Amino acid sequence: MVTSLDCRGLACPAPVLQTKERVEQAQPKTVKVRLDNEAAMENISRFLKTQGYSIAVSHEGGEYLVIGNRNEGIAGEGEKEQTVEGEEQKVMVMVSSDQMGRGDDELGCKLMINFLKTLKEMGSDLWRLVFVNNGVKLTIGGSEALQDLKDLEDQGIHILVCGTCLSHFNLLEKKDVGQTTNMLDIVTAMQLADKVVNV
Repeated sequence: MVTSLDCRGLACPAPVLQTKERVEQAQPKTVKVRLDNEAAMENISRFLKTQGYSIAVSHEGGEYLVIGNRNEGIAGEGEKEQTVEGEEQKVMVMVSSDQMGRGDDELGCKLMINFLKTLKEMGSDLWRLVFVNNGVKLTIGGSEALQDLKDLEDQGIHILVCGTCLSHFNLLEKKDVGQTTNMLDIVTAMQLADKVVNV
């Protein structure tokens, strides 16, 4: 069974929500989704992978076609993650600014860099780092926080970066760490986390 969706012109997270609904209802062997922006393409591709699909993407004239073919008998990444129970607490840290606190901007930037450098002290409890709004600027090339974030990612910390926010600031091509994500992924991560820390 083949399911086709045209999600061109839809704002995040509508494309991934429509795809999720169709996949859950029809359980198609093949999914074809037409999109008109890179962030949506990355979101759809990652979602389908978590559902056990192998992905092929074609790009022409500013539009994308994502084709997912179900790998029978293979659990998706998301399914495996939810079935594995670790002993450690799963803490999600949501960063919504490139500064910490209000008052002096220069001090706020320094505090945020120091905060991110110190996150490794949480040890195995640190599970997800999510960057939204102005916080996405910490994930682009040239950011003072970039190397620390790459080190955390190398240690197995999942870093999610809001695609709508990157697009708003025209930074989608400049992101240098983490996965471009959408609000569905963020809400799902909040549900799975034992604790959410907002910065």
